[in-house]
Amino acid sequence: MDHFLYRNGELYAEDVPVSEIAKSVGTPCYIYSAATLTRHFKLFDEALEGTDHLVCFAMKSNSNQAVLKLLAGLGAGMDVVSGGEYARARAAGVSGDKIVFSGVGKTREEMSAALTGGIRQFNVESEPEMLALNEVALSLGTVAPIAIRINPDVDAKTHEKIATGKSENKFGIPISRAREVYALAASLKGLKIMGIDVHIGSQLVELEPFELAYQKVRELTEVLRADDHEITRLDLGGGLGIPYERSNEAPPLPIEYGELIKRTLGDLGCEIEIEPGRLISGNAGIMVSSVIYVKSGEDRDFLIIDGAMNDLVRPSMYSAHHDIIPLKEPAAGAEQQPYDIVGPVCESGDTFAKGRNMPVLEAGDVVAFRSAGAYGAVMASEYNSRPLIPEVLVSGDQFAVIRSRPTFQEMIARDTVPEWL
Repeated sequence: MDHFLYRNGELYAEDVPVSEIAKSVGTPCYIYSAATLTRHFKLFDEALEGTDHLVCFAMKSNSNQAVLKLLAGLGAGMDVVSGGEYARARAAGVSGDKIVFSGVGKTREEMSAALTGGIRQFNVESEPEMLALNEVALSLGTVAPIAIRINPDVDAKTHEKIATGKSENKFGIPISRAREVYALAASLKGLKIMGIDVHIGSQLVELEPFELAYQKVRELTEVLRADDHEITRLDLGGGLGIPYERSNEAPPLPIEYGELIKRTLGDLGCEIEIEPGRLISGNAGIMVSSVIYVKSGEDRDFLIIDGAMNDLVRPSMYSAHHDIIPLKEPAAGAEQQPYDIVGPVCESGDTFAKGRNMPVLEAGDVVAFRSAGAYGAVMASEYNSRPLIPEVLVSGDQFAVIRSRPTFQEMIARDTVPEWL
């Protein structure tokens, strides 16, 4: 469920007409719904009710300060994967004891910043990282809390570019080597083992891969405890998918995911951490774009819009589907025709959809890309010197720009021309 619905023939974001926002800030732009963000976070929190748990929002899906502050106010922790994300979480008011630091390439500078500023745990991905973290912690006279990320060699049955739990993926330590790696960690004075971390991929649409991975985590917990390691925390990652295409069967609900966790791991006496991102923010956002031209080709018609692959890269990068709807609700039985929907960037890859049936549209009409709140603005670039597009947050009948569109002059001013040119 989201809060982008037609009312009286017009698309609304909560209680605000999307056309009003588009007119105010221009297109293309991103619009987020505070009510949807709140609802989706609470679904995860309630799914784990009765367990000792923390829901950490995966900031890589959407790291706008306003979004982070909203979720932090609901009690969310944060899962960060860079020093920049750590700084953003702290700036949004998230305390260090609610921040989990993930990622395969943490630098010593990032480790030091997190240890100094406060951290719940590092999810350690390799032995070299473990040794580096130990050295940094000792140099600061402190101890780094860690979970070790285990690669369970489970096929998440998702797109190959967002699968992370198979043996050929770069993430984590092979589960076959877990005992020796935990033994190494226990020998290092600058580290304190808190538990086990696992994350098998993103946009999972069935529960079976989670269950396979969590059964392996359960078995490993028992083995490590028999080796005298204190395992008090299980970080289960995120990855639960969303329905990008309204006609498809919906992925499992958070309540079903929570029931699976309780069934497989609930009796181990461990604190549970989960790190959802997409399911919290994905359907909480849309990208709004205007039609520049309708162009007739040899065997097809093109909708050329002002949004481009640099604004929303998922279709180009992952061949991902986004439902695209007009701001004006089509009448029942209205004529439709197929369009290739493309942007103005000088790349053939700047294509959002091919042969997509849409109502007949004209230059100046405005459309909305659904399910664009995750991995949209965070993956955007200024390719072709196109400014990053505004982000807007709606709450009830009010809205605010939470990231402005930079001017060309502001973009150019970031460059420095040496005196000798």
